[in-house]
Amino acid sequence: MVQPHEADKKKQSIGRSKGGITTKIHAVTDALGNPLKIILSAGNVHDSKLAEDLLFGMEAKAVLADKGYNTNKIAALIKEKNSEVVIPPFKNAVNPRNYDKHLYKERHVIECFFQKIKESRRVATRYDKLQIMYKNFVLIACCLVWLR
Repeated sequence: MVQPHEADKKKQSIGRSKGGITTKIHAVTDALGNPLKIILSAGNVHDSKLAEDLLFGMEAKAVLADKGYNTNKIAALIKEKNSEVVIPPFKNAVNPRNYDKHLYKERHVIECFFQKIKESRRVATRYDKLQIMYKNFVLIACCLVWLR
């Protein structure tokens, strides 16, 4: 069996993580859980690497994200856009950043969005070999979320 070249894997957004060979879906949603922007990456790429691309051109009163996006660079980028940073600090942070804990509870909306698009088995398991085909099907699933 011929192993794919590493550059081809990167181009196809396939990477090895704890769960095996995977693809990550990074998304921005509005307050109602409707998708605004979708980016795919390999499973071994850290979440914070794509934060700048996700936030480009976006405006919001507050940006809610999980601890994977907790970097000073991302916080500065959010503040630069005059938005509130609602990202919890790591437990071992020397100088933990304050955040609105009640507003952070609304982050469940993005998790519900991922649950909705992964109702489609084709999105949840990535049967598609090519990134463009997989992304197109993810976008179709996003359209179905908008139509609900």
